[in-house]
Amino acid sequence: MVVADKIRTTPDVTSGIVSALKSVLEKSTISKDDVVAVMFGTTHIINALVQRKGLYKVGVLRLGKPATEAIEPMLDWPNDLRIAVGNLKYIAKGGHEYTGEEISRIIPDELRKIAEAFKNLSVNAIAISSVFSIVNPSHEIEAANIMRDVLGESIPITLSHEIGTVGLLERENATILNAATIGVMRKAIKALRKSLEDLGLSHAKMFFAQNDGTTASAEYIEKYPIFTVVAPISNSIRGAYVLTGITDAIVVDTGGTTSNIGALTKGYPRESLEVEIAGVRTNIRAPDVSAIGIAGGSVVRVSNGEVTVGPESVGYELIFKGIAWGGGTITATDIALAKGVMFIDDPKCDPDIARKKIPKEIVEKAYEHMVSKLEDGIDKIKTKAEPETIILVGGGSTMWPKVLKGAKEVIRPKYAQYANAIGAATALVGATVEKAFSYETIDRNTAINETIKEAKSKAVEAGADPVTLDVAEVEEVAMPYLPGTAVKIRVKVVGKLKL
Repeated sequence: MVVADKIRTTPDVTSGIVSALKSVLEKSTISKDDVVAVMFGTTHIINALVQRKGLYKVGVLRLGKPATEAIEPMLDWPNDLRIAVGNLKYIAKGGHEYTGEEISRIIPDELRKIAEAFKNLSVNAIAISSVFSIVNPSHEIEAANIMRDVLGESIPITLSHEIGTVGLLERENATILNAATIGVMRKAIKALRKSLEDLGLSHAKMFFAQNDGTTASAEYIEKYPIFTVVAPISNSIRGAYVLTGITDAIVVDTGGTTSNIGALTKGYPRESLEVEIAGVRTNIRAPDVSAIGIAGGSVVRVSNGEVTVGPESVGYELIFKGIAWGGGTITATDIALAKGVMFIDDPKCDPDIARKKIPKEIVEKAYEHMVSKLEDGIDKIKTKAEPETIILVGGGSTMWPKVLKGAKEVIRPKYAQYANAIGAATALVGATVEKAFSYETIDRNTAINETIKEAKSKAVEAGADPVTLDVAEVEEVAMPYLPGTAVKIRVKVVGKLKL
């Protein structure tokens, strides 16, 4: 590593990123002309969804009438988020069986009327889902063409077979969230591109970290912003692998508000089957993570002799509110400083103040509580009974002890505080495709090769050099509750950046 820096979190995500870039360029002796790519790991999308800010009004179209009318789109969403994206939804004829046969034919005139309704309602984006579109996407594609004819090319359209996997409702949810956040990502990319120009890096290609530990071009992510929604967590897990060379371990990423605990499997984050985003169930590819509300800024409270830590946090205001900085709020960092397990290279931070102001009994109780919560979180992520290697990363990682229950060894690598950025900077371009097949209608080898071909095409679209493509994973799983030989095949392809 040539140079690294860590900038305190800012209320505005973009300005914090730009400050970090500027600092690294100033410290480095590398010519700006030699910088060919910039990788971003951003929280723009998750922030927009959690805060319900800047979201597009989405026209939601499901092709599945009459089979799916009992459960309408967005039925179990938080009401405020449903309202924030417009709550505009229609169910039309269409959809397929798991064998690829039509449930019912789409009716073009019906879709044109829906498109006109969306136009009159001034929607900003369209989300289209269809029953078993991951088997046969033809209805989604045809419906999208009709929508474009009526609405024009300026309205972005997201198709569910490009976003999620098996499971109509979860795939539909992810599709709507993607459509809703396209505007947020467009603004972020525009602002970051302008910042690169101001820094003399207009020639550098922009890439964004994805949820699965890979990266993709700005052009690709502008179409699929939902693929970045939990990317910062994956960056840290992937960064832990880069820093240690350990391919299989439990990773704890401690920041200012939460400690995210995930698993490394073959050098990549272990993925979850179902992910909840801003209160909405989805099935996008994302890391299997357990989060605990204990991190650097977590507030410590004492009531009737009982000590609790978190989940409330002072966040980036730690340097103003923490006891060791002369503030009035006891934080987890103050406890670790007073305990003597943590050192912070900041002239304004004085551990002696924390030791004097916080009673030793409180320090011991609070630290015991913190460690116990962490060990419980690690236990939730473990899939086997025997002890595992634990890798500690993140800015708050020095608060944890060198021995943990259930750990074979505890490692905090050099540059652990930069794991997130290192994970993003070293990531390969990647794409994952999951499709469903019936071996009654297609033979196994053809199905696998078809999925590999599509995954390679997606990886190239995401910015991979075609000659460097490698099939990282092929997974074949029988689909329960369906007759015959129904399976889903999942393929992950990675490759080097095409610069």
